[in-house]
Amino acid sequence: MDIVINNYLTVISLIAIVIMIAGLIFAIIKKTLITYGIIFANFLVFILTLVFENDILGATYVNLDESRIIIETAGLGFRPMYLTPEYAHQFYTIFTSMFVHAGFLHILGNMLIFFFMGIAFEQRIGWKKFIIIYILTGIFAALTQSIINMMAPANLPADEAGLQLLMNGGAIPLVGASGAIFGIIGAFAFSYPRDEVVMPIPMPLVIIMKIKVIYAAIIFAVMETVIVLWNNQTDFTAHYAHLGGLVSGFILAAIIIRGKTHTIKGKTIYFDPYQERPPLNVDFTHLEQLADTPELKEILERVKLETVAQVQNIWLGHFFEKIKCPQCKNSLKHSDGKLWCTNCDYKTSYLKQK
Repeated sequence: MDIVINNYLTVISLIAIVIMIAGLIFAIIKKTLITYGIIFANFLVFILTLVFENDILGATYVNLDESRIIIETAGLGFRPMYLTPEYAHQFYTIFTSMFVHAGFLHILGNMLIFFFMGIAFEQRIGWKKFIIIYILTGIFAALTQSIINMMAPANLPADEAGLQLLMNGGAIPLVGASGAIFGIIGAFAFSYPRDEVVMPIPMPLVIIMKIKVIYAAIIFAVMETVIVLWNNQTDFTAHYAHLGGLVSGFILAAIIIRGKTHTIKGKTIYFDPYQERPPLNVDFTHLEQLADTPELKEILERVKLETVAQVQNIWLGHFFEKIKCPQCKNSLKHSDGKLWCTNCDYKTSYLKQK
């Protein structure tokens, strides 16, 4: 397959990349949820795509008779051929492809699921671990789909061989946030399997329902597996990327979160971002002793004054990230109202006993 790329990046493509990065930076600076920044950036890039489709999605012309693919503009999607040394300079599109969507239903479905799952999971683990899991699972998802495409058997039926040739050659780029979103679902299911969220479940019709995270993960995993076995990738959807994201989410959660969740055994936690919840019953006596810098004192004051439980938890998370052990200056671990040092025998509590 002879492949020619005439143009890699346009001015519009560069603007889209700036939007992607700016969405993440804005959320960090404003101390709002990274989930909001990602959703906002995705929709801005999609609006740009509606006007400048070829610049974002790429413009590809195929002549199967001559075994020739001409890519006028590469766009920001990830193509399997970018894994080869010749096109390795295009590998950055494995990141940009997570912010690019091919249609209204594509972005609406992805962002709707991400809204319900992303907010709930990010507020449980903090934005740093969340963004690491999101980006790495998105990358792993794209790699999974690309490698499987390139390893596809040559003895395909005639009606599938042409499609496979296009996918292997890079004529059809991978776009969409679904691989990373499946990664979030997998990580959420590993860390908080008994928690419940309200989210859309694709049945014959899409049903918005309250469901345990582990059940949602199982439903999506079974659906994707059945689709892969049934239609063998002929619907132009990256189902292997979905499964790759889901599995990598489980693995990353095991490495990064390591089972340090706050779910009480046998109890289901229902998360509703619009439901008002009482602030934590924090014992500030011990925390004040750890606030030994002006920055920590300011953060702790915000924790004291905050009346919205979700926001208070975020500020408390920032505080825990910055405090040091008063005995050995090592970082402290926290879980279930306890603080402890893994380097010495220091330990204390930060919640009042009921």
